[in-house]
Amino acid sequence: MGGLLTELGKKLAERWVSLLVLPGALYLAVAATAHTLGHTHPFDLSRLTAQITAWAAHPAATTVGGQVVLLAAVLAGAAAAGLATQALGSATERLCLAAGWPTWPAPFRQLAAWQTTRRQQRWRNAARTWHRHREHDARALARGHRTDPSARHAAERAMTRIAPEEPARPTWSGDRLNAAAVRLERDRHLDLAAVWPHLWLTLPEEARTEITAARQALTRATTLTAWALLYLPLTAWWWPAALITATLTLISWARTRTATDTYALLLEAATRSHARDLVDRLGLDTTGPLTPE
Repeated sequence: MGGLLTELGKKLAERWVSLLVLPGALYLAVAATAHTLGHTHPFDLSRLTAQITAWAAHPAATTVGGQVVLLAAVLAGAAAAGLATQALGSATERLCLAAGWPTWPAPFRQLAAWQTTRRQQRWRNAARTWHRHREHDARALARGHRTDPSARHAAERAMTRIAPEEPARPTWSGDRLNAAAVRLERDRHLDLAAVWPHLWLTLPEEARTEITAARQALTRATTLTAWALLYLPLTAWWWPAALITATLTLISWARTRTATDTYALLLEAATRSHARDLVDRLGLDTTGPLTPE
């Protein structure tokens, strides 16, 4: 037990440092830079160096007790910033996936409904264009002529850029996850929300590891969005913080879409591949192909 607790303490300390302290310490450093330089001297390194030197020469920072208190304060502040970002990241993830948007309070519910309707109209227009190209190519193929598929492929990409299936949520990431449930309901009459907890217990370890990694990547991506929101108030004192916010926003947007696509793909693939295992566990008849019934 002693060795187990020691190893567990090391793992927890590593995660605490990597997830909370290091990003929080970087945030505190940027905040101190913003407070020192301001808008008038945004890149004055000599001014920043002089201020750091003055802080280091302060009597409270030259004693052992003062250094211990200062280190504890920095660690506490960094951890507090990290915890605030984790909480904000959870809220950001809920907004990004928008699973329960009809229950959101006003005016967010009305705004989500307007955005969902707008995305549905755009998707239907793109879907009509894609169906028109597909039917045209099919008629040409029936006559023995093979047409250039580039227009059809471009129309399909334009449609899936809006949503893989008809939009039901105000965001692309929310519709990407919802598309997995829609396809399983349509093809296999499976309710993913009802089946998944039971299917998860029957999945092999390799599949669960891949799905867990994809889910954690999605959480990290939305947490990066939270960091961007946390850096935004610093622009009131130091305008280069706006560049940091914009950069983090773009990176988090790209990572969130990629992580959501991977996670949804793995959910759908695991359900289709291992639904028979769940049928076996439930003691149902598995002779022949796995039908929707």
